Amino acid sequence: MNFQKTGTFFYILLLMNYYQNFSLAACVYLALHGMYGFCWMLKHFAFPDRSWEKKVTIGGGLMAFVLVLGLYWVFPYLLISGILGPDQKMASLTVLTAAISVHTLGVVIMMTADCQKYFTLKYHQGLIREGLFKYIRHPNYLGEIMLYASYAMIVQHWIPWAILAWVWIGVFLVNILQKEASMSRYPEWAEYKKQSGMLIPNLF
Repeated sequence: MNFQKTGTFFYILLLMNYYQNFSLAACVYLALHGMYGFCWMLKHFAFPDRSWEKKVTIGGGLMAFVLVLGLYWVFPYLLISGILGPDQKMASLTVLTAAISVHTLGVVIMMTADCQKYFTLKYHQGLIREGLFKYIRHPNYLGEIMLYASYAMIVQHWIPWAILAWVWIGVFLVNILQKEASMSRYPEWAEYKKQSGMLIPNLF
């Protein structure tokens, strides 16, 4: 995973040089998706998520890359290569502004949630019911969803959204439901579930 995350910047840069595409959309995409990999590595060294440190077989790693991580590299290829043809829709300044805004907020939510989770569980095991987790049970997943949604916004094509639908439903939702099943063993779970939202704050 770390290879894919940090390699994304160089992969996008390689695409831009190979296809000589230095458009505003391509540059913004490089800045967002490319630098996210370095944000991930910073997070990994500062407050690592133990669930991502489990050893996997070579076959398991390849499957994860082919079925999930590698699919994210389709996004910049569609945007930069010109494979979509002369009728390819380019992101407007309004869309780029919205994507940057969504991405920035997503990074903050994800980093804050993972930091809070790491240091809270380091000293106290159990449900986390303060900070972001007071309102959202899975803020780290919300942040990730916002990040990759911003990349799809820039590409302006249905294929990235189809990939995200697969990842969000086939991977994220499954992990979230497994985590909720695990958290349900705590006596305060029912109350916590009632007062918080899964991904969207339960404000009412």
